[in-house]
Amino acid sequence: MNEGWEATGWKEAGRRLRRRAWLGGCVLLVSAIVGCGAPPREVPATTASATRVVSLVPAATEMLYAIGAGPDVVAVSSFDRFPAEVADLPRVGALIDPDFERILSLRPTLVVVYESQDDLIARLDRARIPVFHYRHAVTGALAQVTDTMRQLGDALDRTAGAETAAATIERELDDVRRAVGARTRPLTALVFGREPGELRGIYASGGVGFLHELLETAGGQDAFADIPRESVQVSTEMLLARRPDVLIELRTSAGEAGTVDAERAVWNRLSALPAVRDRRVHVLTDPSLSIPGPRIAQAARTLFSLMHE
Repeated sequence: MNEGWEATGWKEAGRRLRRRAWLGGCVLLVSAIVGCGAPPREVPATTASATRVVSLVPAATEMLYAIGAGPDVVAVSSFDRFPAEVADLPRVGALIDPDFERILSLRPTLVVVYESQDDLIARLDRARIPVFHYRHAVTGALAQVTDTMRQLGDALDRTAGAETAAATIERELDDVRRAVGARTRPLTALVFGREPGELRGIYASGGVGFLHELLETAGGQDAFADIPRESVQVSTEMLLARRPDVLIELRTSAGEAGTVDAERAVWNRLSALPAVRDRRVHVLTDPSLSIPGPRIAQAARTLFSLMHE
């Protein structure tokens, strides 16, 4: 930052803008993390031949394409980025701002929604549009990914494709578990929220949920496993007391190499931390690492490589 910013007070304004961007990124990342699917409510049998699907859940969108139902998808949420085919599809809002009129205009035969979208669900029910309820799972989160894929397959008459895709993911996760074997599990802090350029507003995985299960599957020992929450607000004092051997930070807003390097360097302020001392701090920007969808085996392999290779 140049001296002019210091002299005119623009530096503080810049901090406020960066904080707003950070808060927005945290909301999206937390939404992705806690959006893991559990068994949905029973879908009416009339949806078995559905060919026009609207998905408001990015993880579910990935599942739809993985099971072979991509051609049935006619619209997605504002935050869908994968697979590449979704780039050309209409956007219909997301968790807190679904566009009901837009959804209705697309004449869907099935809408995939978050379980918490009560108002939207009620309106879709009144319009007699079948709904697939995507709920949050605190325990068994990894298993619920493949269970939800199979449920979607049943709802869309894609049972064979769903079974193949789900079984492949389960086999690949088992491969990771076998690779871990009897290896020593490094104490690992998995961070998914922090103010840019600062060691404030730190959020890490606790002892339950998708990220916790992913970390343990990949052969890590969660530094905050004793706290039965998915999201733990962590102070630097807590980190220094826990002394993780590895620190892995997931960031959705730092895509350029220079930004990633700068954010990794921020952790150097905690030089007494074993992870910092041994240069085992990793900043990752791949969004698949925080989305409980069909790329979870890939995410597990990535974490395994950081902790064991």
